[in-house]
Amino acid sequence: MGEAGYVMGIEIFRDRSQGLLSLSQKSYINKVLERFRMDKCSTSPIPIQKRDKFSLMQCPKNDLEQKQMKNIPYAFVVGSLMYTQTCTRPDISFAVGMLGRYQSNPGLDHWKPAKKVLRYLQETKDHMLTYRRSGHLEVIGYTDSNFPGCIDTRKSTFDYMYLLAGGVISWKSAKQSIIVASTMEAEFVACFEATV
Repeated sequence: MGEAGYVMGIEIFRDRSQGLLSLSQKSYINKVLERFRMDKCSTSPIPIQKRDKFSLMQCPKNDLEQKQMKNIPYAFVVGSLMYTQTCTRPDISFAVGMLGRYQSNPGLDHWKPAKKVLRYLQETKDHMLTYRRSGHLEVIGYTDSNFPGCIDTRKSTFDYMYLLAGGVISWKSAKQSIIVASTMEAEFVACFEATV
């Protein structure tokens, strides 16, 4: 059958002369953009901005607001974004994690940032995870957290990323399981979560 070139929506590129292996979801991203009629949308250089805050207060509070959201495919968009970030796009993990917290009752203030992530993917659909041949394999890890990240629970959000052969091999962005009292504690919890 030969070498794999396309597996579960991920395209595999090889350049043996330079010792490169790259993974791309450009085709899948194009299908997602078409499905949600965003294939001709304007682009965004970032998936989320620092000023973007999410809370339960933005969820629909009455029948009229719930009716507005009834025909908006929020859960389908977030699900598609989750698959994208799980496979090859660690750069949208934080934004997708934030959006996923409100899938049960999203409001228009959640829908607008979800479309912004789609516009970011329109801008960056050519991005790939790339790994380089190396005689010295070393795993390098990074962690970070925000204090306090969640307006509703006062819990921080932690992120970690591990690299090998010049490319990312593992990543995660999630709400911490405990409430901490300081930025330092939030960083310690992020380190712990990254090593579990």
